[in-house]
Amino acid sequence: MSSAGRLSGACLKCLLVTFAVTSALCVSGPALYWRFKKGFATARSLSTSSTLPGCAPCICDCPPPLSLDAVAPGLLNLSVTDCGKNDPELSKEMEKQFVDLLTEEVKLQEAVAEEHAHHMNASLLDAKKSASQYQKEAQKCIAATEICEEARERAEASLRKEKKTTALWERRARQLGWQAA
Repeated sequence: MSSAGRLSGACLKCLLVTFAVTSALCVSGPALYWRFKKGFATARSLSTSSTLPGCAPCICDCPPPLSLDAVAPGLLNLSVTDCGKNDPELSKEMEKQFVDLLTEEVKLQEAVAEEHAHHMNASLLDAKKSASQYQKEAQKCIAATEICEEARERAEASLRKEKKTTALWERRARQLGWQAA
């Protein structure tokens, strides 16, 4: 290896070390700077606070908070008994007995339950129709499979019979001097 090659290798190593040191300083430098600055500031504040006398307590002369009655007089005196006196429909509803309201609620729940039951019965009927259709299709497939299986068995029996007949004719031909090529 020539001296120029060793020189360029040494130069490359030097550049890499310089780059590594610079990168490390760029990454950790700001954190170290602020840490040292904070440390010096804390030491300075400790030294200056020991020379200054303590602060006197603050004296506040604030008025007491306002009450709701002072902000909106008459707001606390409102009653709910006057609510809805001018609305005839609301007055009529308020005059109904509690039992009547419960009866009306039960009737509404019965109507909802009846509608739900009707919907469920319709869904059940649709499901039964679909199941019946699928059952019919399945029976058709089973019947077709049975027919195909019977036809296959007949074809196998016919093939066996044909092989026996072929073997018999071949044996007779050999007895009469025929030779296979």
